[in-house]
Amino acid sequence: MTPDARRSGSHLATLAHEGRIWEAYLDFETDSLRTDTYRARLRFDAADGAGPYHTGVIIIEESFERAVSTARAFDERQLSALLRSVLPSEPPA
Repeated sequence: MTPDARRSGSHLATLAHEGRIWEAYLDFETDSLRTDTYRARLRFDAADGAGPYHTGVIIIEESFERAVSTARAFDERQLSALLRSVLPSEPPA
């Protein structure tokens, strides 16, 4: 794996969701059994300090560049849906 593949925290977008500003990042993960792939998850951090919240590994590509391209192809609606999927649910009232 190249040094670039180990780099994490590539900024993808800034989102507004439920009154908070969120930053979305691409974080790479090393898999010692699958060194021929670049695996990444999304991380969401709120400007007010909430988070981080992570998706599971949702990007698996054959190159670092392709993994970044795949992540950058998500539009705001898709990123918002992924953010909602990782936020803790409110306890029932």
